[in-house]
Amino acid sequence: MEAGLFSAASDRNKQAILDQLIKLFSGLLPGNLRVLEIGSGWAQHAMYFTGKMNGLSWQPSERPEALAELRTCLELNGNTSIKPPIALDVLTGPWPENHFEVVYSANTAHIMSWPAVLSMFSGIGSCLIAGGLFCLYGPFNVDGLFTAPSNQSFDQHLRTGDPEMGIRDFEALESLACSHQIILRERIQMPANNFLLVFEKLNTTDVKEESMS
Repeated sequence: MEAGLFSAASDRNKQAILDQLIKLFSGLLPGNLRVLEIGSGWAQHAMYFTGKMNGLSWQPSERPEALAELRTCLELNGNTSIKPPIALDVLTGPWPENHFEVVYSANTAHIMSWPAVLSMFSGIGSCLIAGGLFCLYGPFNVDGLFTAPSNQSFDQHLRTGDPEMGIRDFEALESLACSHQIILRERIQMPANNFLLVFEKLNTTDVKEESMS
């Protein structure tokens, strides 16, 4: 990998996330799992996860202006489980026409504007199959409060650089997901004051039963 195309944070958290994904993916249908990653960065998670888990067809994506660096990283790796990267701006699309068993994204919600987060959930609702999972990793507030002083400092740092960034409230994301027939199944506490939020796309029958309950 070229010098500079490396995220220390992605390297630190990859094993902890992998341990959870192995458990989560084991409950899905056998065979190849189509995974869409939103905001692949330099593909460190894509390369690590596909190297440790069989049966993944991993679709990386990045904003158009970052696509060239992502493509360079993948070409240097040569992993056949990883598909050629696609351009995806969650605000403007275009979203893939294919459907996926899993959508995965790490450390993205807090560097997006809130309108971008809204668009991300809408797009995921359109491309995730019924029963599929959306796994969202990062720092989140709980009950409107920071879970650690370091998260509060990080939030202040983000908002100083861009007022539209910031750590998102867990409850707001849960409510937003519900509006797209995506229900929170697990909130997994992770190292370094992070969480892995695991959402599931409901099928038509589930939606009717939820609305009647």
